[in-house]
Amino acid sequence: MNVADKIVKILEEEGIDTVFGVPGEQIMPLYKALSSSSVNHVLTRHEQAAAHAADGFTRSSGKIGVCVTTASPGALNTTMALATAFKDNVPMLILTGDNELQYRGTDHFQTTPQFEIFKHITQASYNPLNGTEAMYVLRAAIYELKTIPKGPIHINLAKDVLLEEDFNDFDLCYLCEDDLSKISDAQELIDSAEKPLLILGAGAITQSERINEIVHKHGIPVTTTFHAKGIVSEDDELNLGLCGIRANAQSKYAIENADCIIGLGMKASERTLPKLPDNFIHVNLNKDVLVGDYPIHGKVEDFISEINFHDVDWIAEILEHDDSYHLKGLDDDLKPQAAIKRILEKFPDNIIVSDAGSHTTWTTLLKKSLKPRQLLFSGAMAPMGYGVPAAIGASIATSEKIIVINGDGDFQMNLQELATIRENDLDIIIFILNNSEFGIIRQWEEDFYGMDPYQVALKNPSFTKLASSYGIDAIRADNLEDLELILENDLEGPLVVEVIVESENIPLPE
Repeated sequence: MNVADKIVKILEEEGIDTVFGVPGEQIMPLYKALSSSSVNHVLTRHEQAAAHAADGFTRSSGKIGVCVTTASPGALNTTMALATAFKDNVPMLILTGDNELQYRGTDHFQTTPQFEIFKHITQASYNPLNGTEAMYVLRAAIYELKTIPKGPIHINLAKDVLLEEDFNDFDLCYLCEDDLSKISDAQELIDSAEKPLLILGAGAITQSERINEIVHKHGIPVTTTFHAKGIVSEDDELNLGLCGIRANAQSKYAIENADCIIGLGMKASERTLPKLPDNFIHVNLNKDVLVGDYPIHGKVEDFISEINFHDVDWIAEILEHDDSYHLKGLDDDLKPQAAIKRILEKFPDNIIVSDAGSHTTWTTLLKKSLKPRQLLFSGAMAPMGYGVPAAIGASIATSEKIIVINGDGDFQMNLQELATIRENDLDIIIFILNNSEFGIIRQWEEDFYGMDPYQVALKNPSFTKLASSYGIDAIRADNLEDLELILENDLEGPLVVEVIVESENIPLPE
C-alpha cells in the first residue's frame, strides 16, 4: 500500500464519501486509489467549479467537502473558490498534486510554489516532504475540520510522496486550546442586562436547537448575519432579521439600545457590526477574529452550556419599529425583484443558491429562511460563477431539489458545469435572470462615478438553446405572466429557466 492508497482509506474511515475534482498527471496516484474505492468522485469540468462544489457540499450539509486537483494548472484554478471558502470560514479539504520534490524551487514544467500561494487563502496549508508527514497532516486536517471548523485546509502532495510505500500512520488526539478566562466577566454583564441581544453567525448553526430553547425560554431577541439566516426561524417574532448593512429598523434599534450584545460564531466585520459596542461579548472558535472587551475563544456549544440566562421582556419595545425595507417593484412586470419574489414563493422550503450581483441583494432581502442552510451564497468574497457549482455540491450532499438564482453574467462564468449536472442527473433548477448587462457595475458607474455605462452590456447567447445542447430541458419566460405560468407546474431538474428582466438598481443600505 502506498501513501495515495492510505489517504483514500483514511477518507473512507472518516466517513468522507464524496470528492469533487478533475484528474491530471501529478495527482494520478490518488486517482488510481480512488478508482477502486467506495468514495464517489464527481468529475467537474473546471477546477474552480470542483472547489465551489465542495464548498456548497459543506455549507448545505455540515459535512466535509473535498476537492482534488492536479498540479499548477489545476491547483491554481481553485484559488478563487478557496479564497471564497476562506473568507466565509467554510471548512473543506483540498488535496493538490505536485511535481516530485526534487523540482521544488525550479523552473520545471508545471512547477510553482503552490504551498506559498495557498497558505494565504486557507486556514492551514501543508507541504509534507514524505509519506509519514503526509499521514500526520491529513489526520490533523480532518480532526481540525471536524472539531475546529474555521476554514479550508490545503495539503500539497508531491507525486513521489504519493507513491511512497515506507511510511508511518498516526492516531492523533488533539485538544482545542480554548480561552474562557473572560466568561465570568461575561456572566456578570449578562446578569445585569435588562435588554440583551444575540447576534448569530454561521458558527452557531450546529447549536440551533439549543439556541432556540434559550431564546424562547427567556424571551431574548436575536439578529443574524446572512449565513446564519434560519437558525431561529425568520417567521419567529424574536428574530429581528439581518444585522449590519442590511439591518432593518427593528434590528438597528435593538443593536443601538441593547445593554448586552452576545455575538455567537460570527465575525464582527464592517458589514456585520459597523460600530463595535462597549457591551459586546464575542464568542468564536477562531481567536484571530475576536474583538471587544469580552473575547471568548471557544465553541458556541461550550459557552452556552456555561452561561446562565434570565428572563427579559423588551421585544414589544423593539417591535414598535417598522421592520420593512419598503421594497418597490415586487409586482412590476419584468422587474428582477418581482421574478425572484415568485420563485421564492414557489420554493419556500428548498435550498436556494445565489451567485454574485444585483439578484443576490434581492434574494437575500426576500428569502425567509425557516431553518439553517436554506440560503447559500458567498458573502465576503462574492465571486461570479459560484451558484451553479455550489448547487451541484448541495444537490449531491442532500439529495434535495436545489434552486439556483443566477444573473446572465455570472451564469456564464461556470456554464460548463451543465455537463456535470446532466451527467449526474441532478435535481437542480437554474433560473437565469437575463438583463443583458453587469447590472450592479452599471449602477456603480452611474451613481458613484458619474459615468455613462461602460463595458457592462452583454450580448448573450440563447440560454435555452445552450442548455438544450447539454441535454437539459429549458424554458424561456419573456414576462412575469410567462414565469407565473411556468411556476404553476411541478418542476423537476435538471432544468434551466431563462427569465427576461429589465435593468434595475438595487436598494442601497441607508
